Amino acid sequence: MKKTIFITGASRGFGKIWTEAFLKRGDNVVATVRNTESLKDLASEYQENLLVLQLDVTDKKAAFEAISKAKNHFGAIDVLINNAGYGHFGAIEELTENEVRAQMETNLFGVLWLTQAIIPIMRDQNSGHIIQVSSALGLVAFPTTGIYSASKFAVEAISESLASEVAGFGIKVTLVEPNGYLTEFSTSSGAQSEPIGLYDEIRAALKDANRPEDLGVSEATIKAMFRLIDAEQPPLRLILGRVGFQWIKHTYGERMKTWEAWQDVSEAAQGN
Repeated sequence: MKKTIFITGASRGFGKIWTEAFLKRGDNVVATVRNTESLKDLASEYQENLLVLQLDVTDKKAAFEAISKAKNHFGAIDVLINNAGYGHFGAIEELTENEVRAQMETNLFGVLWLTQAIIPIMRDQNSGHIIQVSSALGLVAFPTTGIYSASKFAVEAISESLASEVAGFGIKVTLVEPNGYLTEFSTSSGAQSEPIGLYDEIRAALKDANRPEDLGVSEATIKAMFRLIDAEQPPLRLILGRVGFQWIKHTYGERMKTWEAWQDVSEAAQGN
């Protein structure tokens, strides 16, 4: 069934790949970008099905206006994909206040504003699917990814709560959690704190551990997104990639071992 999909961060990476794939299969797409020239090629080819809007997701007023324009243009919004975001890398000691605030403004507040804007529309429709593009690093944090992971951990918490709050309105919520892929995420679209030499050894170890063959092929996610969007009962969480699945399974297994080893202390702390 043809759907109307609102997707942020559509100028490159997953955003552009998914936007083009949705258009090719006949969906309507509202694609938001900072620079509308980045989608000039698709706008020319898909004049009837594509609405391109300029949007800085950190601007709450603009986010609400973009959702309203999309609703007025297509009459409904079936799916919201909060994809806009970037990765900031740096050890916790290296982070500046401005870097931390900028990361949270985009990755957390940008998601929150668009989510708040879409809820009344989907509630009135008694249907809709909110998809938050989180990360495997929203469930597992590594050295030098602390602030990025913090932004995604927060999105995880908001979205898990949201899913229970809006289920009665016919709205579904899914967190998509990709591992590393061959996109601009860790290169031109990422940011890096001024390094402190004391952490160079950790950075080098991480670089050695990240093998090129562990990066997924971005186009391979298209079928997964189609299946997710078309599912009558989509999952709350969907991991994208074999490597991320392994990270998360291992980490949660180790957590359970630790929690169980300390279970007597935990239960004694109940006090009754």
